[in-house]
Amino acid sequence: MSFEVRAAIIEDCAQALELIKELAIFEKAEYELSLTLDEFEKDGFGKRPSFFMYVAAHEGIILGIALCYEKYSTWKGKSIYLEDLIVTKSKRGIGIGKALFERVIREAKHRGSGRLEWQVLDWNTQAIDFYKSYGAEIDDSWLNGRFTYEQLKTINL
Repeated sequence: MSFEVRAAIIEDCAQALELIKELAIFEKAEYELSLTLDEFEKDGFGKRPSFFMYVAAHEGIILGIALCYEKYSTWKGKSIYLEDLIVTKSKRGIGIGKALFERVIREAKHRGSGRLEWQVLDWNTQAIDFYKSYGAEIDDSWLNGRFTYEQLKTINL
């Protein structure tokens, strides 16, 4: 199957959001997903975009996405964080994930990034093996911390 990898446009957001929902179901966390299409479009294509995204498409159908943003490391300087690399289940194994990941690597190199980072669930051995095939380090020594939107609202400062 042929497909193209390109920078996303606002019109891709609805299909990309469907892939994000598919990922949430795959990760058994669909109850966590609260992002709306309006938010997604504004956050990616508004006055101050919070992310950039690449899509893999075939005949107008989005088969996969790589959603990233720039972050800053006090040790390495500007870096890229790959938030999600998603390929629709029916199209896995034909090179879409590879093409998207390599597009992100090229972008990180182009920007002179000090690091390219991402997370992978410890039970997702297929994804772990994929990243390791590139020589990536999978670091299990750092723990993730976070506040949810609801928690942030309850913190009195």
